[in-house]
Amino acid sequence: MRVMAQMGMVMNLDKCIGCHTCSVTCKQAWTNRAGTEYVWFNNVETRPGQGYPRRYEDQETWKGGWTLTHRGSLKLKAGGRVQKLLGIFASPVQPKLADYYEPWTYDYQTLVEAPLGDDFPVARPKSLITGENTKITWSANWDDNLGGASEMGQLDPIVAKLNESVRRESEEKVRFELERTFMFYLPRICEHCLNPSCMASCPSGAIYKREEDGIVLVDQDRCRGWRQCITGCPYKKIYFNHKSGKAEKCTFCYPRVEVGLPTVCSETCVGRLRYLGLFLYDVDRVTAAAATPDESDLYEAQLDLLLDPSDPEVIAAARRDGIPDDWMDAARRSPVYALAKKYRVALPLHPEYRTMPMVWYVPPLSPVVDLLAAQGHDAEDQGVLFGAIESLRIPVDYLAELFTAGRTDIVTEVLRKLAAMRAYMRDVSLGRDGDPSIPAAVGLDEETLYEMYRLMAIAKYDERYVIPTAHVERAHELEEIGCSLDFDEGPGMYESGPFGEASGRPTPVAVETFNALKQRQTTDSAVTATAPGELSGRVNLLNWDGRGAPPGLFPDENRGGTS
Repeated sequence: MRVMAQMGMVMNLDKCIGCHTCSVTCKQAWTNRAGTEYVWFNNVETRPGQGYPRRYEDQETWKGGWTLTHRGSLKLKAGGRVQKLLGIFASPVQPKLADYYEPWTYDYQTLVEAPLGDDFPVARPKSLITGENTKITWSANWDDNLGGASEMGQLDPIVAKLNESVRRESEEKVRFELERTFMFYLPRICEHCLNPSCMASCPSGAIYKREEDGIVLVDQDRCRGWRQCITGCPYKKIYFNHKSGKAEKCTFCYPRVEVGLPTVCSETCVGRLRYLGLFLYDVDRVTAAAATPDESDLYEAQLDLLLDPSDPEVIAAARRDGIPDDWMDAARRSPVYALAKKYRVALPLHPEYRTMPMVWYVPPLSPVVDLLAAQGHDAEDQGVLFGAIESLRIPVDYLAELFTAGRTDIVTEVLRKLAAMRAYMRDVSLGRDGDPSIPAAVGLDEETLYEMYRLMAIAKYDERYVIPTAHVERAHELEEIGCSLDFDEGPGMYESGPFGEASGRPTPVAVETFNALKQRQTTDSAVTATAPGELSGRVNLLNWDGRGAPPGLFPDENRGGTS
């Protein structure tokens, strides 16, 4: 047994309201520069839906993740070294820009400079790739809130699979009539897998997994832009910077994590649905677990990899392998370990890809509860909830395809635990004695059920984010240079845009392309428009960095204004 630590995340999907705050703050922190306009390290999808990029779950098309050979060993679905070599200059098996979307802005300058006339001026959409007029046909959340589901809902790979399984009976398992459909939100980031197929796909070895905390990063100096990693990642969470020619991906906000701060998406989450903490796992058994023959057993195989940080044998092995005592203490207090292994209510996303993902999800009970309430039932009653979970096969089948490779019994067990917690705590909240038969029905005792409720419902900041800080004596292992923040075209190295006056193309006016964006990242004072041709005396609040009060922010008192 060789013990290693892994930073992990759990998201409680019942709490996600689809506000996209996590996506926007991540975008502003990491990908608000030229070349990454279409890049969303964090995005929130409405399910059922095609996802981002479109139909990324269709691995028969995109060849992501791992598969088993006839000998039972792991092999990249996109092929071995010979196939990789033959396609190294073309890499055709990957989404096109149309599967993401062509990023755009609007010609706002026309609105500002248009002369008086009988017609209203129009701010036409401009491509941020070519600078020409474009037509908006897709985006990162185009099918948000089931938008267009009646027309394109069947294009969801999971919906297509479920409906195909019963097509012989002339019936559909997932339908999109208003009275029969359901939806929930699925936030997604890089899974920082234990067995990352993106890392195995990279010909230049630029993608690596940090030994101290398991975060997967891209060495910008070694990346040659082969884009094999995009093909290899089944979640399509690696992106190509079309300006720098490098691959980029979610960094798990490692500069924040190293000093004990949560990721930006977690810090700004409105619903407080994210949990951060440590897993301990046996690295010697990862390959064997990923090569489990039956896909339906992969969830249990991944759980078996996770080690109990209170086990004396694990503690001794961790100390032998150099894991500090404060990290062991953090692992014992880890909310992600508790939700995934202790309470067994968090599930990995698509374990059948065999990458051993380390971002886990608590499946939503909302589709069940909402339907019961709409039908006039007491949606919090134990008997009603348990019975509804057993009979409402539509959400359970869909959730099983997402989180357990089709194992509906595992999803049902999780939903029963969530329903038991809801029914038991309602009695407590109303001043009644808790019914011990409710937790007993799902294999829990009252104390454990209350601990689970506290963690999932009212846990404070330091309980949801248990992040040990990096040790100074291990600083040489962090390899910040390998994934630095000041590489060419990286955060802080931003230029005005992919096109401009030199190219002969019009420069669209957008937040991402203001020269002030680069200036504000390198100045110690407030940014104002002072150059000739700029809107002198006016302040663009979207580009204001919050430092001081630049001239023009408030009316001049000497000119009769009030502040």
